[in-house]
Amino acid sequence: MLVREVTENEYLEAIKLSEYAFQYKVPEADKPARKESLKDHKILGIWDDNRLAAKLHMIPLKVFMKEAEWEMGGIAGVASYPEYRRNGYIKTLMIESLKHMQNNGQIVSLLHPFDISFYRKYGWEILSEQKKVTIEKIDLKFLEMQPGFIRRYTKETHNEEIEKIYDQFCTQYTGMLKRDSNWWKQKIYGEDSQLAVYYNSNQEAKGYILYEVKERKMTVEELVALDHEGRIGLWNFICQHDSMVETVTITLPVHESFPYFMTQPKVKTELYPYFMARVVNAEECLRRFPFTPDSESLFLHLEDFHAPWNNGSYLLGQGELKVYKEKAGAQCAHPPKKGIQLNINSLSTILFGYKRPMELYDMGYLKGSKTEIELFEKMVPALKSSFLDFF
Repeated sequence: MLVREVTENEYLEAIKLSEYAFQYKVPEADKPARKESLKDHKILGIWDDNRLAAKLHMIPLKVFMKEAEWEMGGIAGVASYPEYRRNGYIKTLMIESLKHMQNNGQIVSLLHPFDISFYRKYGWEILSEQKKVTIEKIDLKFLEMQPGFIRRYTKETHNEEIEKIYDQFCTQYTGMLKRDSNWWKQKIYGEDSQLAVYYNSNQEAKGYILYEVKERKMTVEELVALDHEGRIGLWNFICQHDSMVETVTITLPVHESFPYFMTQPKVKTELYPYFMARVVNAEECLRRFPFTPDSESLFLHLEDFHAPWNNGSYLLGQGELKVYKEKAGAQCAHPPKKGIQLNINSLSTILFGYKRPMELYDMGYLKGSKTEIELFEKMVPALKSSFLDFF
């Protein structure tokens, strides 16, 4: 089995494999641009003689961890031809990707799963959920009119002010993607997308919606509000479309208070897991994580089957981190009597804020004394995870 990086001259083979596996076709006229975009990726491939049998893309990105930014490796385009499936090729690529990300300083990784259980085997865990709300025309009821105003933009008139709204919004959450202007224009705006910004009476931008209106349906892909005035102002703008649409569908972070404040909040609401996340470098993540300062010391005994550099014990507390790594080939005859035992999945979901230590303890995913779990619960600040993008 030959594993190596796909070269620029082989990008067309990677595109062909994606077309087959994901059942779409890239028009010939678009292939030069598609090949150009792959220059930002590192593509690992497994080759059978001269044929690309399986591949995996790694995209160097960053995510917000509230005000901080962490280096992230985005996993995408994981695919193989049917005749090469169920023989360990994808497993090999997933493990190789962890080594590459570790060497490249990408301390966490995100991906969009086709199957959550499949990626859980390799240490990725649910990062966030999305909420999809469907509102019928009859429920498009205006709320108290706000003193601000709306301005609409398109990809051609996109500006830095919009990006600042998003960046400020991201500091409320963990896991949100750091976007640059090129990402906005290439990945966020659809062919028919419009973006409406709400400004307050001081002409300060306080939120936006990214949306399309087609065939008497309004689809809001993003609703980002920095305060409740902005939220109401954007809702009233949605209601202004009552003569144009029969339904409005809004995709939201799960923690967004919508539709609580509506006149009729009893609307169809769907909730589903979205992206997954994984700690790649546990030591660096634990050093950067904003644990509650001056807490008592606590041992975490971490197990990571596919990234063995993370295996070991980590002593947290007093604003410090001490690391006791496992020696290669060594194995403890008896499990540690002091501290919390957990795997990389549990650590990942705790650090991103999707699940709390006590929740995982109650489900049997954390092992330790109740006193230690309670201490860990106090050490981890309350966080909200979210992710709006796709790759």
